[in-house]
Amino acid sequence: MDLSKSIDFLLENCGDVMKYRLHKEIIKDISKSEEERLLAKVMQTPKFKLLKSNVKPNGYIGLGMHSWDKFKENDLQDGERAARLLSNYAIPKEEPIVKNFVRALRDDKILEEEFSYYKPEIARFKNRFLGLNNGGGLMVLIYTCQALLGYGDDMKVQPFVETSYKAFESVLHMKALEDITIFKPELKRKNNAPYIEEHVYFPCQYHLETLAHTTSWRNENSINTMVNAINYHDQIMKDDNVLQVKIGSKYYVPLWAYVTPFQAFAENRVGTVVQRKTLTNLAKVGGSKIDVVRKSAEIVKHALEKDGILKIDFESAYQKRCYKAGLKYPGPYSEVALEQEYKNDTAIWCELTFWAVKFLDIVENFNK
Repeated sequence: MDLSKSIDFLLENCGDVMKYRLHKEIIKDISKSEEERLLAKVMQTPKFKLLKSNVKPNGYIGLGMHSWDKFKENDLQDGERAARLLSNYAIPKEEPIVKNFVRALRDDKILEEEFSYYKPEIARFKNRFLGLNNGGGLMVLIYTCQALLGYGDDMKVQPFVETSYKAFESVLHMKALEDITIFKPELKRKNNAPYIEEHVYFPCQYHLETLAHTTSWRNENSINTMVNAINYHDQIMKDDNVLQVKIGSKYYVPLWAYVTPFQAFAENRVGTVVQRKTLTNLAKVGGSKIDVVRKSAEIVKHALEKDGILKIDFESAYQKRCYKAGLKYPGPYSEVALEQEYKNDTAIWCELTFWAVKFLDIVENFNK
């Protein structure tokens, strides 16, 4: 598909981060010196400067991970949010801020210190290796952040890459979610729901992100297995599925476990637009062989046909305000915003159009 209209719109209207990524990843027309110049402009953006203000002498960024809002002084004072912003700003893995952060993520003494600010976090750190198979533990986040930052193929993360692959492969061995869950209706506990034991494999968002940002697991057979698992997943999962993980005597909601079918992109549905990160990561692991990716690509292409700009219709001013608020800073479930502010709709259309261009580029070039 000719994306020139979309790219022209972006280059005319977008900010420095988007320009940097467009030239580096999509157009691929810049020299080393020009790339360095554009990267320097990215590092002068308000959000990047805010992130830098949260860097500690030991290299860690922020306060814990998936941390408690009441302890944070700003929205980027969180290890996971920091990793997501660095990843989506395409900050090279060789940059000191990234290298030092990853070094801190691999230092148990530093991590123990960083997760000592609140009693529940101390316990969370102590049990950090529990729940890796289904997204129930802290190390799931710590490993995934390293993958997002470009270090997922290192030996330090390899065991979790293998776990992530097994989590998806496990879907092929079930006929329904009920095959692996336990439900005891007689239990008198709040939010009683079907659960799985801590050792059981089941895929979550963090498994997918880790596989999307690594290559060591890839060969023709393993990619085909991922494709088959994801397509089969969407056949057997139900829209009303719920799941918890039992770790010890406690029950937890796994980190965005994929208990319902993946949704194809829908041009005018705000909810599915928020899920564009998931579609991007699915495209990275299986390209158009994945049914929901292929369907989404067709919808996105159609949406861009007229003027190359991806837009959505908001039902109310309140809905738009909520959507814009969700774009402001990186979070674990929605896509990281690349623009710096959203005073007008053009910035929103830039975000959506850039995602569309990047998504279609991944799909088109997956097998090349």
